[in-house]
Amino acid sequence: MSGMSSPVEFLELLAREAAPVEFEGPLVAARSAGLTADRIAELEQAKTVALRVRALLERRRRRESELSGLYDTVSDLAGLRDLDDVLRAIVHRARHLLGADVAYMTLNDAERGDTYMRVTDGSVSARFQRLRLPMGAGLGGLVAQSGAPYVTANYPEDERFHHTREIDAGVGEEGLVAILGVPLRLGSTSIGVLYAANRSARPFAREEVALLLSLAAHAAVAIDTARLLAETRAALAELSAANTTIRAHSTSVERAAAAHDRMTALVLRGGGVEDVTAAVTEVLGGSLLALDAEGRLLARVGELDEPDRADLVEAVAASRTEGRSVRRGVLWYGAVVAGAENLGALVLHPEGELADADQRILERAALVTALLLLFRRTVAEAEGRVRGELLDDLIARPLRDTEALRSRARRLGVDLDAPHVLVAVGDDAIAATGSARQRVLSWATTYASTRGGLAAARDGLVALMLPGQDAGGSARAVARDLSRVTGRPVTAGASGPSTGPSSLAAAFREADRCLTALGALGRSGQGASTAELGFVGLLLGTVADGGDADVSRFLTATIGPVLEYDARRGTALVRTLEAYFGVGGSLARAAEQLHVHVNTVTQRLERIGQLLGGDWQKPERALEVQLALRLHRLRAPAG
Repeated sequence: MSGMSSPVEFLELLAREAAPVEFEGPLVAARSAGLTADRIAELEQAKTVALRVRALLERRRRRESELSGLYDTVSDLAGLRDLDDVLRAIVHRARHLLGADVAYMTLNDAERGDTYMRVTDGSVSARFQRLRLPMGAGLGGLVAQSGAPYVTANYPEDERFHHTREIDAGVGEEGLVAILGVPLRLGSTSIGVLYAANRSARPFAREEVALLLSLAAHAAVAIDTARLLAETRAALAELSAANTTIRAHSTSVERAAAAHDRMTALVLRGGGVEDVTAAVTEVLGGSLLALDAEGRLLARVGELDEPDRADLVEAVAASRTEGRSVRRGVLWYGAVVAGAENLGALVLHPEGELADADQRILERAALVTALLLLFRRTVAEAEGRVRGELLDDLIARPLRDTEALRSRARRLGVDLDAPHVLVAVGDDAIAATGSARQRVLSWATTYASTRGGLAAARDGLVALMLPGQDAGGSARAVARDLSRVTGRPVTAGASGPSTGPSSLAAAFREADRCLTALGALGRSGQGASTAELGFVGLLLGTVADGGDADVSRFLTATIGPVLEYDARRGTALVRTLEAYFGVGGSLARAAEQLHVHVNTVTQRLERIGQLLGGDWQKPERALEVQLALRLHRLRAPAG
């Protein structure tokens, strides 16, 4: 029997993804060959089954292109069994990641024309848990109706929303104030709303909105996936005769599923961008780069060089616009985005051609990378806030429970009973725009946390608590490193070491006074400790409010004639004064230190007496002269 009269021909047509019209070919050939009516009927039946197989495969391909790759990052979707469990896990994760008091989900009821409470986490009100929201009513009804996210820092007082007695009563009983709601969307259809809410007024940041949108996408995919699984089970029974062909076509799909499972596991065990790039290249082969939004390298697998900046920008823009990976020459680009925010790109140089399912793997990897970067940013920001609040409590408020402070510090890996130095960074580093101030604080937070310390903004300054005993060295290191970051000189005053929570507030005040003293001495852009400045630093830090002008006037009034005489004649009267006071007023020892004859010292002191007046050696004047000498030396640039 020829191939054109055999049902096997339909499998060959399926294997090469032939057009529907080509499935008439075997029947035409059979009729031309004069086959019996039974054989033709058998071929008709085989054609019908083959077209059903083709239609199912086509539907599955279309559905795969529509599903958001973000569901690959959630473990509940890796082995979906119970939809309720998956939805509860997503709502719980939304509450945990956003640090919200309550998270909940409503689903739209097409028959009743409203949206009803489906899952809650953190809720205590039975009335709230039974709420149904008419379309357009309240925040949730407006999100469900419009398909757009809405956020309010104070829902009870927000007049943008249509308040109803039932909704306000439920929200009031739950005690909710700030609410964020984002739509659950499948394509252009809104099927419900995912919420995060707090019992106190607070705004939700753009990143939090983007993160909740990502999780809402997961929830929508989970609902649709449950339906798809039921359809798939029925289809598998119907297509048992074509199982071999389906298996041959599903190789790339299985590879995508394996990559999905692996990337899900990476997220669950706290993996990073490097692990994602390694997983992708192990599945697809080739070389891969992960770049941030500025084009800087995050991770690399293989020998692939970084692409031209202009090519990268164009390809990433195209990927974002099309919502999928794009090819440029031999490279594939996948945009790493979260909502409207560009977080970077994955650049793949594969070993061979990529099938559609392989492209989906790259796109899913980009979405997983975006989620990991958002997680990392959220964790870093949360830890920075916690560390800043702890240091602020230690240096700015009366201590009431030192053991509680020690416990909070231990959870952050900080031992308050170990020696620490306090560094105060001057407003010369943070006097620019708000973004510059935030960059300085972010740098300080990272700098301190990597060294096991704390950082916080306080009274127009940035305070750092760093482990160690070298206050001056820490101040100079902070001034040097932060100057490189800001591109401008940074002044840092330090004190310590201090041990124990109760000593840190006083140490910060000393560091602040040291910072003031450095400014008064004209040493802006440098770092020093109170110990290095001695009593002069303490004096200036406490009383100086006129800055360098006050110091200059004091020097002029006290030893100005001597300074002018030395400058004009090139003499060493100042050195002679310092040596004389340094040896306790001994002429012989001063002469020895200066390597001159005693008579020379006597003559110089007589000249000083003529310049300063005959009472310059009296106790009151002598103290002022010594202080002025010390100030004069400190004002000299650090060498």
